[in-house]
Amino acid sequence: MQFSFAKGRFAACCLLLGAVCAAAGFALGAALSARSSAGKTPAPSVRLLPAAISQPSPPQSQPLPQRLVCLTFDDGPSRTTPAVLEALAAEGVPATFFVVASESNESYLPLVQQAQQAGHEIALHSASHKYSDIYRSADAFWADIELLRQRLAPYVDAEELRCLRFPGGSTNTVSHKYGGSGIMQQLKEQAEQQGLRWVDWNVCAEDATGQKLSADAVCRNVTEGSQGLDRCVVLMHDSATTATTAQALPAIIRWYKENGYTFCTVSQLYSRTG
Repeated sequence: MQFSFAKGRFAACCLLLGAVCAAAGFALGAALSARSSAGKTPAPSVRLLPAAISQPSPPQSQPLPQRLVCLTFDDGPSRTTPAVLEALAAEGVPATFFVVASESNESYLPLVQQAQQAGHEIALHSASHKYSDIYRSADAFWADIELLRQRLAPYVDAEELRCLRFPGGSTNTVSHKYGGSGIMQQLKEQAEQQGLRWVDWNVCAEDATGQKLSADAVCRNVTEGSQGLDRCVVLMHDSATTATTAQALPAIIRWYKENGYTFCTVSQLYSRTG
């Protein structure tokens, strides 16, 4: 089963999620809009394997919320992560963290355990996040994910992590330079064979563009990108250089609440819409 995201404009460094729907698939909400993030190229969909759905549909007497939003954070944990966790806790909303485990953030890895204990979802991103290394071959990519699991193992049950976000998104073209034009399709197929869900986004904070945005600009990018959407998967970052994203979070969360959205993790979104 697959969830498709689609819509119009994308910024120069933001990924566009294109609508892709398999014959047996389901569309997630109506057409969803997409934007993207620094150094990343257009990306299409969020996939879910049928085996990943473990919760029954809610009774007819309890209809699904009309609007759902997943706040997702890439490239942490870092010195920014505590402020992100504090903002989420203050508003009582969950998030999904697509984590890395490089030497530069090694001292912050215990925050992964703290985030999970607070009710947030931990998901896979990359150990190194170095495109030239991870995308030179499929074997190199999965070796990187195995290393990520090993580094996370002291803090969470790493073998139970089933959500994956490819660095650069599922249709990035930078990877072609290292692994050829078919590398991303190969990795998506292999991910599904392993029972992993690969996850893109359809709203982007544009907070990893290489220029430091103000908190107001981050908030504006998210809220404007969410206009007219009933299902939002929001790409933000909790890396060392994105402190203004943490500062923007209270206003972002308040906007979603005022506009009738229910917050959930990525896996909860699958369960609610499956």
